[in-house]
Amino acid sequence: MQKACDFAACNHCGSPDTCRLNELGIGCRGSVFAVGGDPDVRRRLLEMGFCNGASVEVIRRAPLGDPIEFRLRGYHLSLREEQARHVEIVRS
Repeated sequence: MQKACDFAACNHCGSPDTCRLNELGIGCRGSVFAVGGDPDVRRRLLEMGFCNGASVEVIRRAPLGDPIEFRLRGYHLSLREEQARHVEIVRS
């Protein structure tokens, strides 16, 4: 399979066009393509700034992999992997 980005630490080996936010490695970035999930989760993610076209970057992961810290719209936030899988991005 083809890697989703050229960043050496990226561990995502799916479609190079889009992938889930929880699949990206540290340092990978992209733009939000779609936000899914049940209505409450989707609303919460949209309120946090995960709107279409927003730039997002993976900063780091906790030692056991959950939660994940992201840079979004000039601030840092952490999401559980379960929440991050509802955000689909296009690599940049």
